[in-house]
Amino acid sequence: MDLYTSYNKRLNGLTRTLLGSCLQDSLIGLEKEGLRVSPAGTIAVTPHPTAFGSALTHPYLTTDFSEALLEAITPPLQGKQAVLAFLHSLHVFVHRHLGDELLWATSMPCILVEGMGHIPLARYGSSNAARMMTVYRRGLGNRYGRRMQVIAGVHYNFSFSDAFWPLYRELEGYKGEPGDFRSEAYMASIRNLQRFGWLIPYLFGASPAACKTFVQDRDTDLEEFDRSTYYYPYATSLRMGDIGYQNLKTCDAGMKANYDSLDAYIRSLTWAIRTPCPNYEAIGVKVGERYEQLNANVLQIENEYYSSVRPKQPPHWMEKPSLALRRRGVRYLELRSLDVNAFHPLGVAEEQLHFLDTFMLFCLLMESPRIGTHERKAIDKNLLSAAHRGRDPALELERNGNSIRLRRWAEELLNAMLPAAELMDGGSSGPCAESLRRQQEKIRDPGLTPSARMLAEMRANAESFFDFARRISERHRDRFRSLTLDTEYAALFERLNRESRQRQREVEETDDLGFDAFLERYFAQGE
Repeated sequence: MDLYTSYNKRLNGLTRTLLGSCLQDSLIGLEKEGLRVSPAGTIAVTPHPTAFGSALTHPYLTTDFSEALLEAITPPLQGKQAVLAFLHSLHVFVHRHLGDELLWATSMPCILVEGMGHIPLARYGSSNAARMMTVYRRGLGNRYGRRMQVIAGVHYNFSFSDAFWPLYRELEGYKGEPGDFRSEAYMASIRNLQRFGWLIPYLFGASPAACKTFVQDRDTDLEEFDRSTYYYPYATSLRMGDIGYQNLKTCDAGMKANYDSLDAYIRSLTWAIRTPCPNYEAIGVKVGERYEQLNANVLQIENEYYSSVRPKQPPHWMEKPSLALRRRGVRYLELRSLDVNAFHPLGVAEEQLHFLDTFMLFCLLMESPRIGTHERKAIDKNLLSAAHRGRDPALELERNGNSIRLRRWAEELLNAMLPAAELMDGGSSGPCAESLRRQQEKIRDPGLTPSARMLAEMRANAESFFDFARRISERHRDRFRSLTLDTEYAALFERLNRESRQRQREVEETDDLGFDAFLERYFAQGE
């Protein structure tokens, strides 16, 4: 059977109904990470600026692993321009309060000084919830090294509109519960997003090089670009390669989530959270009076599992993510494989979002069989190959047990996506179709990819990676500082500053358990 038979059938069904009009009401949100960097070019050791509010409770400005790894979050919104306008305002606001620091414009970090103390863990206050978040991060550092945790990325959150699902369910002839249909359709999408996920680092990867200080004493086959920079000549995304953060290194056999169904996914994560790992038992959990990690299991919590895409349901306060999924199903998908786009001040461009919308629809409509052991290995190998050697014209990937040139497979996929792009545009050519054509140009000419452009600029300017990243970061800083923040956004961020601090105080004042008992109650949820 033709690989695209089911896809074309579903696409035609959408086109014949009013269902296509629901696609314009899809919601997207963005989470963009960026390191605060000192004037000396090292990770800032200053606290999260007070003007940003509480990192524990602010909905749009928080921190990730490190106190210096800022995370700017948009709410889910309709329309790319609305989302980017919100993210733009966050950046203007942030740059008003950075002082002499920079917000680093690339995924791979700045100069890393030897020693863990130079990468400060994020701090969230004195509450049990705050302490848990910091201990979790200490555990990540103990397990994988702190350097791995300061790589920045962009997460793209996507959900089809509520109006879409009952119509699509009817088109598919599904007789079960509506919530079950939506969850399983999203899980099928995830399997395809993994099958075809190597496209993302090829098209949008922007981390082909890194400071030598990132590697330091680790064995590597990276090549020397100059005296302070390592790279791979055809690399697209070192962030998505084997020097990035991966759970393959957790226990002897590694941890692999099961995406056969939502229930299988939850069960696989639950197993990992409950199963001891000898390597982590050697670290210890509570050493003296200090917690070195939340537990010694394969995963401390669900978020530790690294995947290029996750099924998500917004949890209630201190609700386990897996329990939120079990109770309320999948609400949206989080695509995590985007590098920070150094060539755009926001780290992500509108053109990328239009392509990703099309990619989401394509992966929903394509047939999505369960992923067996052999295909799981092929998916991992394909992603790694595209990250390390994606622009190599001779690179071959594996599809259905056979070898196929990356370029040929990419051309085939993007050609098949064109009708989906037009449907996302409302039935005719528009921004999604135009973005798709731009991506097709990158397939024909790898020199147009962000990774190739970055290396070309570094060569033309005789720059190291650090010099390139600092120059771009300073350019973005100067641009944002020259702008005036819209009064509505200024008022919103000032209000959220106050409200988030008040909420943090309330959390701290209402703690009624010791930390040991708090953790026991947290992990007992749903049992």
